[in-house]
Amino acid sequence: MAARRKKLGILTFHKCINYGSYWQARCLAEGLKARGHEVELLDHDCKCIRRAEVRCALQPALPERTPRHQLKHYAEKTRRFVRAIAQLPLSKRFSLHEPQVPAQYDAIVVGSDEVWNFRHPWYGSRPIFFGEGLKADRLVSYAASFGNHSAWDGIDGEWAAKLGRFSAISVRDENSWHLVRNGTSREPEIVLDPCLQFPKVIPKQSARDGSYALVYGHLFPEWLKHKARGWADRRGIRLVSVGYSNDFADEQRIAADPHDFARLMSGAEAVITNFFHGCVFALLNGKPWASAPSDYRSIKIPDLAATLGAQHRLIAEDIQISELADLLHTPVLPEVGANIERARARSNAYLDAALD
Repeated sequence: MAARRKKLGILTFHKCINYGSYWQARCLAEGLKARGHEVELLDHDCKCIRRAEVRCALQPALPERTPRHQLKHYAEKTRRFVRAIAQLPLSKRFSLHEPQVPAQYDAIVVGSDEVWNFRHPWYGSRPIFFGEGLKADRLVSYAASFGNHSAWDGIDGEWAAKLGRFSAISVRDENSWHLVRNGTSREPEIVLDPCLQFPKVIPKQSARDGSYALVYGHLFPEWLKHKARGWADRRGIRLVSVGYSNDFADEQRIAADPHDFARLMSGAEAVITNFFHGCVFALLNGKPWASAPSDYRSIKIPDLAATLGAQHRLIAEDIQISELADLLHTPVLPEVGANIERARARSNAYLDAALD
């Protein structure tokens, strides 16, 4: 049963020039609105973070510099993201350095994304994401993550104490579960990423681009480039890279906006990715997929796969092209879909209790 109507604020990384960040923010906002609540994304702002986002958007593969002829495409992608973000249900803007949220909320929902990642290059260790300065009757987290901050490194007592203000805590991966459990002695719920929890928000119409496999990510290892290219040539299928330039792909869709990304995912025959939300969108669309997680994503992608029973989708250098072909020809297994449905029910139950 849905909770009574409340005014909710969502605190997340909604301004990142990143498809996953955009869609998880929008899905959570619209998903909570569909449950009968008034919802705003808390529009925190900081010049230094804006500069960092633009620098990362234009130069995503540093220290390797973006070729000059591609800069215009990354700049167009950035402009399209700015326009898309401006259409989200945003609160009155406030400074991240003076985190006094300019409204009173019945509840503030912190997450999804790596909101508690101490290692994030520009959002790491920001007290606001641990509840500081937030004005609300209740603090709740939904699908929060510590990103690549390992459970083996623990949480300092000062940060763990801040989580004591939360009336309900949920995370999206096992690593974050252990960090919360070991730091606070509380057992958080593991819930679905908002894109999997509230999928109706995401457009399903396919891009009309013929037969293609989608490549999403960057800095892929050489062995994966070689084997993906070999599979595509044997299969007679185009490789289309979305959001980033990848030299082993046939086509670069660098400037794709969030809706273009969703349509390309929906229309792909298979997905090759090293990004978390590449895996999420492949699962969401029931697509065959394979992932070799980057170092930065070496915790959250395996945790996602393990939670949903899709560990076989993670690949390493010793994989044969024939084995890769099997993965990229086999859609999401029925048991994985069943695991997603069970997790969706568990996530709904958590939200019912947390927002009641």
